[in-house]
Amino acid sequence: MITNKMISIRRISKRTLIALSFIICHSSFSPAWAQTELNMDNGVIPIADDRGFTLQSNDGSFVFKPYLYMQSTLNFKYYDDEGLDKAYNQDNVANSGFAMPYAIIGFTGKAFGKIDYNVCINAAASGGNVLQQAWIDYAVSPELRFRAGKFKTPFTHAYLTTLGETLFSSLPTSLTAVTILPYSLNAVTPGIGTGFDLGVEVHGFLANKFGYEVGLWNGTGSAQNGATKTISDDIHIPSLLYAGRLTYQPKGAMPMTQGNPKLQHEDKMLIGVSANYNVESENESTNDFRAGVEFAMLKNKWYVGAEAYYMHIGFTDRQKIDETYNYWGGYAQVGYFVHPQMQLGLRYDFFDRNGTTKDGILNMPAATINYFVPKTNIKLSAMYQYIGRTGHETQLDRDMDDLGICTHMAQIMLQYAF
Repeated sequence: MITNKMISIRRISKRTLIALSFIICHSSFSPAWAQTELNMDNGVIPIADDRGFTLQSNDGSFVFKPYLYMQSTLNFKYYDDEGLDKAYNQDNVANSGFAMPYAIIGFTGKAFGKIDYNVCINAAASGGNVLQQAWIDYAVSPELRFRAGKFKTPFTHAYLTTLGETLFSSLPTSLTAVTILPYSLNAVTPGIGTGFDLGVEVHGFLANKFGYEVGLWNGTGSAQNGATKTISDDIHIPSLLYAGRLTYQPKGAMPMTQGNPKLQHEDKMLIGVSANYNVESENESTNDFRAGVEFAMLKNKWYVGAEAYYMHIGFTDRQKIDETYNYWGGYAQVGYFVHPQMQLGLRYDFFDRNGTTKDGILNMPAATINYFVPKTNIKLSAMYQYIGRTGHETQLDRDMDDLGICTHMAQIMLQYAF
């Protein structure tokens, strides 16, 4: 067992390098690092912790840390009868069984004391989603940084939370479900969440209280890694995603976590606003404006979070449809460590999926229990969510509103991070 917290590398002979490689492959390391200045955010796992090992130069200018993240789930989903054709033996129980949404391998680190970098692939994904993220971040100062590549767009606390440290194993349905439009179009129906995308941003943290992120992205999402955009025929600007986010963190930078057994003595708070505009070109699609407000707090064993968001869509001129539509949703959730290794959580999620021109919303309560297995980096979670419908004018509106969304969802998750 090697007890050094870090391995310094300057000039290494070929024989020493071979020996070092043997040690890395056959040894376990004690906690790697805890310095705040090395706490790079890679969006998957918290890097400045005791998972795995880290290589670092004597002066700290160069850092290299490999990591992996795996998540396996057992799912049960029950759908209402509406939308099912019994003549084709369509079952109420569907999309159930075992799944592996994430099998991420990556590495992150620092170079020249000014550049943070991160590259990872998700072997469980397909197409462009295999490259989960790849970016470099150049720091002129803590107040002025530049990031380019594939990374999270600055919208919604739920997506920006570190992947391995969300309170629930499933994101709020109001962010992941597509909206309902009264037209059948050869285009993707827009949703409120934006997630990973290719782009560039300017960001920083001012006076240890104020954060900002402003940038441009393709607006095509994580499944597309190519340059496919043009100039908008309607607005005559590049057909990109224009996005920004401002946060106020009065007690210093808040960890992007919703539950970590090693962070049960924190006192942090975050208040944020964000907005983006996804501009389309000549495609049969929509120009989408989104805005959101967010609140999150860590107070000892408690975590509290809440968000509300809004989306306005207008069809491109090519489609010759004058109507515009507005959607809104949000959620509130709370988590509490009843035991140093066990966290309980509740969430209420709501979504005006059929737009403000029609009555009725989806209301989606959920509950979870998380257990962090000591000294293993294993997290076990179990959650249940119910999809309710209320306020619809007609039974047809009620039946249409939850098409494609299961009424009952139960999920057990096993997660491992290194």
